[in-house]
Amino acid sequence: MKVTTLRFTEIARTRIEKAGGECLTFDKLALRAPLDITRVLLRGSPKAHEAVKHFGPAPGIPHSHTKPYVRAKGRKFEKARGKRNSKGFRV
Repeated sequence: MKVTTLRFTEIARTRIEKAGGECLTFDKLALRAPLDITRVLLRGSPKAHEAVKHFGPAPGIPHSHTKPYVRAKGRKFEKARGKRNSKGFRV
């Protein structure tokens, strides 16, 4: 398998090459096959980064799956009453 990307980490490059793959950058791909239209180019989702999880309706609203900005992830921080069925009720 040939993998083309803007840059590789050292670990990713060694894993790909160890599995029998080949690592290319886009400039090497263009030199190798300038007019090759049979290639499939994939792109990651623009909404895949972590900040997008905080966007949307407020975290306390019913049926909202928006991630709250919290100081800590302990038992007392936005995990008690109103958040879980085992703690009295859930909205």
